[in-house]
Amino acid sequence: MTLLDWLVLVGTTALIVGWGIWKSRGTKSTEDYLRGKRVLKWHTIGLTVMATQASAITFLSVPGQAYEDGMRFVQFYFGLPFAMILISAVFVPIYYKLNVITAYQYLEARFDLKTRLLGAFLFLVQRGMAAGITIYAPSIILSTILGWPLEPTVVAMGVVVILYTVLGGASAVSQTQKQQMVVMMGGMVVAALVIIWRLPSHVSFGDAVDVAGAFGRMNVVSFDFNVQDRYNFWSGITGGFFLALSYFGTDQSQVGRYLSGSSISESRLGLLFNGVLKLPMQFIILFVGILVFVFYQFSTPPLLFNESLRERVKVTQQAGEYAALEAKWEQVQSSKREQLERYLAAGDAGDVAAQAGVRESLRASASEASAIRKDAKALVTKALPGVETKDSDYIFIGFVKRWLPSGLFGLLIAVILAAAMSSIASELTALGATTTVDFYRRLVRPEASDTHVLKASKLFTVFWGLVAVGFASFASLLDNLIQAVNILGSIFYGTVLGLFLVAFFLKHVKGHAVFTAAVISQSTVIALFMLSSIGYLWYNVIGCALVVVLSLVAQAVMPREVDVAPAAGT
Repeated sequence: MTLLDWLVLVGTTALIVGWGIWKSRGTKSTEDYLRGKRVLKWHTIGLTVMATQASAITFLSVPGQAYEDGMRFVQFYFGLPFAMILISAVFVPIYYKLNVITAYQYLEARFDLKTRLLGAFLFLVQRGMAAGITIYAPSIILSTILGWPLEPTVVAMGVVVILYTVLGGASAVSQTQKQQMVVMMGGMVVAALVIIWRLPSHVSFGDAVDVAGAFGRMNVVSFDFNVQDRYNFWSGITGGFFLALSYFGTDQSQVGRYLSGSSISESRLGLLFNGVLKLPMQFIILFVGILVFVFYQFSTPPLLFNESLRERVKVTQQAGEYAALEAKWEQVQSSKREQLERYLAAGDAGDVAAQAGVRESLRASASEASAIRKDAKALVTKALPGVETKDSDYIFIGFVKRWLPSGLFGLLIAVILAAAMSSIASELTALGATTTVDFYRRLVRPEASDTHVLKASKLFTVFWGLVAVGFASFASLLDNLIQAVNILGSIFYGTVLGLFLVAFFLKHVKGHAVFTAAVISQSTVIALFMLSSIGYLWYNVIGCALVVVLSLVAQAVMPREVDVAPAAGT
């Protein structure tokens, strides 16, 4: 990085963090610390909700996902707008009426304490692990740029975020996320424009889209029904709907964002704002990955995108074999560039038949290139036993490092770190709030003073930060970070959503029945994940449906329960 890059990175980050800390000054009560001061307007709520979900993983993994698998991941978000409508109509008014700090307080008011604790526990397990992955993603960036070992970088990144979160609380998180979201999307648009500018002069934007289509990367929608296919229209509109409904409706990291609104109307408008803009935002980020893919069809990409791994292999006994693979890789890429020129020339001449013939050759060359990459990874495993060879999360950051001009490189790093801070801070705040409100203040110290609870909430936030750092050590074993987070969520979200849907719509079902149904449902989903090949989005549908159906069955066979007094305010 040049001096200009560092100035842009440090200046942007310092301005955002300084603004958030300044706006959150005067936070002295536990409620203000955990929920913010409840003054946010709809546009700020919408941006903070988007920023919480748009972690550094989004800007690292999503372009890499598109590079390797095309645009079909966008179908994951097809159900989200419908989920926003339902949450705005049903969830938000109930949360405001009960004046809850966490969503799980409602479960005790509706059912009983054990159901509240089960919902909160499932959230803590899932979000605690996901926070580790979220810390790992930006650590990849710093490790790649600065040449630091990855493990110490993970620890350093975790410590910085813990300090930032504990210092400002929910109010600082909300205030900074608006600016962070603007920086994020502005940076990605700039990246897209730079990639287009970097393409050969005779390759237009339309040609770039055509080339992506020739390689099967413009696969935006698939109506083929296949439960083992992770991304198609049906899994997105159903599984994606249930996942979004659970994440935005029951996950405290999101519920805490829109409960900071100044009114029900502001919270509703903020969620609808997210529902309208989220899909285009993800499309843009995916399309940036497509543009990187097209760019590398005209300029030879690295055989392996993990630069440090390449350098390590070159000093082993397998260095000669790796060099031979690189030479073969270059030949295939050169041949592919010649075929691309013929493909574009045929397109300019309007010769559809010739284009179709060249397209088959291009896809054959792409398959040959994939085989060489597979051989290279096998060679790396032989040379460096136990090392992780999956490198899709390095694709975009590798391009940024090599091809973006000075200043813009620093801006893109600021984009990814801004995303990291916003998402991790939201997660740690939510984990600390849930532990404090649903466990510590409810079970351990119900009569504790506000000052004591405030200190406890900060300590719990630190604790979860350390847990996240610990789990981040295992993140390198995961395939693609964006998929890992969504798989992890899908395993738990269906059960949690089922608890809330039964609470909202099946008024005759009581605590014992829904608790039993939830335990069976969660056990079933975990078993399916370990033993079957079902696409992970379907776990959300299966888990939710099992809770609803089994709770009805359990209620029918169980003795009639006596209603307990609501305890949402505790």
